[in-house]
Order: sequence, then C-alpha cells, then structure tokens
Amino acid sequence: MKTAALLLTAAAAMLATSAIAETIAPGANVTVVFDQELPNVPGKSMRAVLVEYEPGGGSPSHRHPSSAFIYARVLEGAIRSKVNDGPEHTYKAGESWTERPGDHHQVSHNASDTEPAKLLAIFVVDTSDRKIVVPDK
Repeated sequence: MKTAALLLTAAAAMLATSAIAETIAPGANVTVVFDQELPNVPGKSMRAVLVEYEPGGGSPSHRHPSSAFIYARVLEGAIRSKVNDGPEHTYKAGESWTERPGDHHQVSHNASDTEPAKLLAIFVVDTSDRKIVVPDK
C-alpha cells in the first residue's frame, strides 16, 4: 500500500512539474520529476526520476550517489538490468527492483529494439548529492 501511495505521489509530481530531460547516452533521457527534502529526516531528500529509453537505447555502466537507496519500477516496455555481480534480469512493465547505496549498475538497457521503455526510479538520497547518475570512468 505504501508503494502505491509513493508511486501516485511521483506520478502527480510528473504531471505538475516541468523539468528538463538530460540525455545520458544516445536514446536515453533522464528527467527529475520530483525533488523534496524529507521534513522528518534532516539531510535526506526524495527524488523521482523518469528514465526513458528509445528502442535499443540504454545507459552506460554507472553508479548512483553513495547515499542513494533506490526503488525502480518499469512503467512501459521492458528493461534489462544487472546490478553488482547478480545475474542480468529483464523487468517488464509493472515489475520493480531496488538498489542499495554503493551498488554498481552495470547494465540498464531497453530490452526491445522496436518499442520504447520507461522506468520510474525513486531515490532516498542525501540532499547534498545533486548528481543522480555517476558514469564509470
């Protein structure tokens, strides 16, 4: 029930917030659609990020801020994902996963070469951490 409320809050923020998408790779756009400091957890914020992949698009191997706990849910299409040394998994619309602080997101890619894919990622992160995606060097 709490997850549903969180997703509804993020969806409402998407409709109410005008944000600029950042292209992190060809065919991959990331838009912060909600950013709010948590009033009962000083120094922490909740950020909702819409990730849109064109057919065949994806993100380069990356990490997120070391303070970030992430809940990701596929909204449309299917996403191939591999975190740390775990197996690569394809998540379909309605499926979700979490990432813990310090995790290495080695694969994040649209599973289709013909259809777009979207996911919503909810971050609980240190307010001072402004960069959401930290590409591998």
